[in-house]
Parts: sequence; structure tokens; C-alpha cells
Amino acid sequence: MTTKLLNILTGINRTSEPSSGSMILANDLYRAMPETHTTFLGRAPVDQAWKTAFDQLITLSTTKRPQGPDFDPYVDELTREVGALIRKTRPDAIHAQYLGFALSLALTRTAGSTPIIAIAHGPDVMAAERNERERETLHEVAAASAAIVAPTSALADRIDRLTGCRFTDRLTVIPWGIPLTDLRVRDQPPTGTGPLSLVHAGRLDDNKSTITAVEALALTDQPHHLTVIGQGVLREYLEQRAIDLGLRDRVQFEPFLPRRELWSRLPSFDAFVFTTRGLEAFGLVLIEAQAHGLPVAYSDLPGVREILGSAGIPYTPGDPRSLAMALDEMGRDFYRRKALTKAALNNARRYDITATGRQLRELTLRVTS
Repeated sequence: MTTKLLNILTGINRTSEPSSGSMILANDLYRAMPETHTTFLGRAPVDQAWKTAFDQLITLSTTKRPQGPDFDPYVDELTREVGALIRKTRPDAIHAQYLGFALSLALTRTAGSTPIIAIAHGPDVMAAERNERERETLHEVAAASAAIVAPTSALADRIDRLTGCRFTDRLTVIPWGIPLTDLRVRDQPPTGTGPLSLVHAGRLDDNKSTITAVEALALTDQPHHLTVIGQGVLREYLEQRAIDLGLRDRVQFEPFLPRRELWSRLPSFDAFVFTTRGLEAFGLVLIEAQAHGLPVAYSDLPGVREILGSAGIPYTPGDPRSLAMALDEMGRDFYRRKALTKAALNNARRYDITATGRQLRELTLRVTS
């Protein structure tokens, strides 16, 4: 029996490098999807290692313009460019990453009879919740799609509400995943009680709420140490806030690390701190931390709770005192921390990128038939 080779066209309207969760996911996902030929539309400059994840990478030439007076002409121009590429590549299906963003609009407006699967990532849903124009564009992409994929039921529910429950039957939950090979867990798990070596990794912006972790350290009973890895608009503010709180020796800031380097560092910490206070589509870094044997203190958001369940310690989002109590609990109770380490490793095994790729391929086959 011959397996059908799927020709998929997809892309993300950013420079082609693993610089964010969605870009890292795309790199892993299409590499792990069996029996597919993937053409990826991205932006220059291109990380040369990025090319190996796709059968073909095409850099878009239309100059990007954000939402505003130039957005409609920009989408029109991008649509003409993308339309020519669709005619050239003749895909079996289109995977439109980010509902309602410019590239998804261009793909849906020129797809013709090619079926579309829209894939939500979180920032697209947040934008639609803030702005009516963004909401209209998200609705247009959803209406043109044969299926809409979200990584959690919490995100799927928000999309359903945003679109007036008109496309409920098109919504499908496919959890994201990571490559579960080549992971390293600390050889000798820490023993005893006392201050923890904590790590936080991600963008330093308002929604990621790294400030919650910094301010929590000023409220803990034990002198835990926090390493913050990442870049963002709030970097200087966070550094100054740590100084103002007298935490100069207990909070260390390091720049964004490529995944391989981050993964090599994770086993050296005692626990991971996750601080997002608004919408979080999935939180790949949570699974990355757990896969390396780290217990997680996490902001108790619906989507995050769905991913982690009992394999972490929840605290009230945006509440430093609540987080401080969770950290002290881990520091005092070695047996709880040991149980959380075991639960973390077991939970991470549920999120293998090969399962994500297989489910997305099966969905693509259904919509193409």
C-alpha cells in the first residue's frame, strides 16, 4: 500500500530563524511530520540551519507594514506574491500559521480550491481580543479554513467565543510537543532542603510578567537565587527593579540562548518559574523544563493548567506573594520536590513532537480528501 505524499505550503512572516516559540515549533513540527513535502515562506535573513527543516524555503519580498493605513495595500501586494507561489508550488493543503495575521490573510485570499488549515499560536488571539480590526481579520481566516487547530482546549474556547461559535465544528485541539531525544536530566538530583536555584526563560515583556518572579524573591523566607534568560523591552526595568529591591546578588540576567544552549543549562537548576499572567497558547518552555527534570512553579492559567495538571505547583497569576509561598514550599519540602520531579518527567513524555506531527498530518489528509 502506497502512502500518500502530502505537499504542504506554510510559513511565518518573520526572519527565518528559531527566535520564538512559534518558529521553534515550526522547525520541529515539519521535520517530524512523516510523508510530507513542505514549502515554507519566511523572511530574510535566513539562518542556514533553518533550511534543513523544510524541503523548500522561499523568502518573501513584499515589504512588511504593520496594522494601520498602509496595512490593506500591504496585504494586497503580499496576496499577489503569495498567489504566484501557490500556482507555482501547487500544494495539496495550506497551513496558515497565526489566524488573521497578514500572511494568513494573503494565503486565504488566493488559495482557490486548496484546503486551508488555520493554526493558532496565541498572539493572534490576543490581538483579536484587543482590537476589532484584528478580530475581523481573524474571522476572515477562520471562515476560509476547513479546520482550525489550537494546542489547548482553553485557546480553542477563546477562538470559539471570538468567532461567535460559528466554526465550533472546525476547531481541533492538537497539543504541541518537543523532540524528546537527546535530553539530559541531572545525574544526581538535589537532596535536602534550603534555597533553590531557579530559572526563568522567555521574552521579557508585560504579558510574560517576569516582574512577578523578581518581586517574589523579595518576599520569600528563603534566599532563593533566580537566573532570568531572555531579551525584551522590559530588560532594563527588571534589572533596576531587582537592584531597588536589594536583590542584586540573587537575580542574574542573561541574554536569549538558542535552544541547544538553554537545554544544556536547564539540568543545573533546581526548579523552573513560569510567570505569564495573560493568555498563554501552550508554553513550550514548560515542557522543555519538565523534560529536563525540573519541577515547575506556574501561574495558574487555564491553558497552562491543562498542560501541566498536577505536575507542578500553581500560584495566582501576577501575584508575587503567592509565587513566593510556592517557592518556599518547594524549598522546604524535599519529598514534594522529588515527587514533582518524577511527575514532571512523566508529564513531558506526553508531548513528543512526533505525535504532534502525526496528528496534524492525519488532519491534513482528512481535509484534502
